[in-house]
Amino acid sequence: MTDTFRLALPLIDAAQAQKHVTHNEALALLDAMIHLALDGLDVNDPPAAPTIGLRVTVGASPTGLFVGHAGAIAAYDDAGWRFLTPRAGWRAQVLADGRSAVFDGAKWVYAPPYNGPPEVLPHLGIGTSADASNAFALRADNALFTARDVSEGGGDMRVKLNKPAPERTASVMLQSNWSGRAEIGLCGDDRLRIKVSADGGTWHDAIVIDAASGKVSFPNGTA
Repeated sequence: MTDTFRLALPLIDAAQAQKHVTHNEALALLDAMIHLALDGLDVNDPPAAPTIGLRVTVGASPTGLFVGHAGAIAAYDDAGWRFLTPRAGWRAQVLADGRSAVFDGAKWVYAPPYNGPPEVLPHLGIGTSADASNAFALRADNALFTARDVSEGGGDMRVKLNKPAPERTASVMLQSNWSGRAEIGLCGDDRLRIKVSADGGTWHDAIVIDAASGKVSFPNGTA
């Protein structure tokens, strides 16, 4: 009789008598392996009164009926204890604490709990890498912000750039080959400015709009 490669399930041989015995043994092994839920990890002493369906991993210092099966999965059914050899990548739910464990080839390792997607990200890069200076970075040919439909309770779209104090800056910078050429926003005060630069170093105020009066000025004149 031969076994399958990965799960070591017994195969029925040609012209074998009592085929049902081999078939039922394979089903019993599958029943113990599939949707693996463990009642305990690293159990050295066989439970005194095990219930059918109990499954535990055998510890490093087994006693009694567990002797010789260190590291195996012990599964109890109406025929007694079955011992399964786990392989790297097997996953199990540990019923005692509700956590998931993965067998790495040598031991069972708890997987970190999943608490859903994080609500706060330190940075986000789409198509490129974000960093401490640019917490959000996008590399693409086009970007779209669209308002929700009126039927969804929307209809308006505003993009807000906020600064903590008047002397700070909230602006949109336009660059050429990573060098600033134009800036629109509240730059150093609460007046709306449109500034331009030929080299990214020297800037000229082209248009300034006073926040209190709405008056427009052209500090460098008009062409």
